Amino acid sequence: MSVVAIPARPHPVARPNRQRTGPTLTITLDLTPGPLSPRLARLVQLLGELAESGEGQMSATDTAAVVPEPPPAATTDFDHVRILAGSRAVRRGERVVALTRIEYDLLLFLAEHPRRVFTRLQLLSNVWGYEHAVLRTVDVHVRRLRAKLDGVEVVTTVHGVGYRLADEARISVDHTR
Repeated sequence: MSVVAIPARPHPVARPNRQRTGPTLTITLDLTPGPLSPRLARLVQLLGELAESGEGQMSATDTAAVVPEPPPAATTDFDHVRILAGSRAVRRGERVVALTRIEYDLLLFLAEHPRRVFTRLQLLSNVWGYEHAVLRTVDVHVRRLRAKLDGVEVVTTVHGVGYRLADEARISVDHTR
């Protein structure tokens, strides 16, 4: 049996000494022994992703029976970044990387246009949707994106021009999820 509490509306990540004041949604799954059906396994995976991203809390009486173990090859590939376009999630290895809307859009845009250099003005136009901003805004978001990806080389600076997806970037875009 698994219980997941997810806030009904977005809340900042709870601090240890603060109680949640908003409403919650509790989902209880009574599972029979044996393998999970593909749809139920996907539901459990999505609930786990919500919990990992800080949007919910997951507890289980028997986590081995509830959450299937990832394949061994996936757990060793920490430098691979996966963009799940359908759910707007980014994963580094098996870890969910929490990105802002702009950081996500910037990463997705660069990943969908590999080996192409973009000026700051082009990025403002294509990612932000406008050109009337300080060009250094792009620099700030690139710096934050790099920090959140914790050492994985994804964005390369082309001095005097702008930015592009790094040649050595191990990144994939999955439009089905």
